Amino acid sequence: MHRYHIIIEYVGTNFNGFQIQRKGKTVQKFIQSIISKILKEKVTIVASGRTDSGVHATGQSAHFDITKRINNINKLIQSLNFFLNKKLVSIKEIKKKNINFHSRYSAKERIYKYLILNRLAPPSIDLNRVLHIRKKLDLNIMKKGANKLLGTHDFSTFRASNCYSTSPIRTLKKIIITKRDETVMIKFRSKSFLRNQVRSMVGCLILLGQKKWNLKKFQKIFKSKKRKLCAPPASSQGLYLDRVIY
Repeated sequence: MHRYHIIIEYVGTNFNGFQIQRKGKTVQKFIQSIISKILKEKVTIVASGRTDSGVHATGQSAHFDITKRINNINKLIQSLNFFLNKKLVSIKEIKKKNINFHSRYSAKERIYKYLILNRLAPPSIDLNRVLHIRKKLDLNIMKKGANKLLGTHDFSTFRASNCYSTSPIRTLKKIIITKRDETVMIKFRSKSFLRNQVRSMVGCLILLGQKKWNLKKFQKIFKSKKRKLCAPPASSQGLYLDRVIY
């Protein structure tokens, strides 16, 4: 048996998330069907983690096993992308790995980014790929709020009610907030995240940036561990799985 590691890019707008579900189109099901067809062997993809409906990826990581070694990886990438690109999915890399490699359990860190278009006019080119906010955001107070989230904490406030993780404790290693022209980018770095954690944190940071909350209220709600006090999660259209580090 041979194991291969793949890096995937996709626009999640027209998919019901990455992971296969009983109903709806998913990225995993789509890729598996194309790979299985080309390799003439049933292939199951194991990803580093699921992304929800509408969420995008520039560096989703996954692996699959096949019985025969791939002789020409570049040719396979081209063949796969001929079919995948029609649905705005791309295989960026394929690498041979040791059978002990696991795309999920071998991961040391995951990086998510969230994009906000902060201007009066709505997006055209980036439609469904950024969150549009008209009111100018105060990045300084957003950065102060982000600093309160760093380290190891109970993130129950930002945890979805249907989250399957056994513990709400997570360690946020880094949060970077930058602005280039009209786009605000927030990057989160951690070994793992709770379901809806990133979007929920962004939702709260946005209320800070809009000055609807002050820093004291932000910190009080975070420490409360009460989901009902959390801001509405930011839209999935601005969220990207940026990179998985091994």
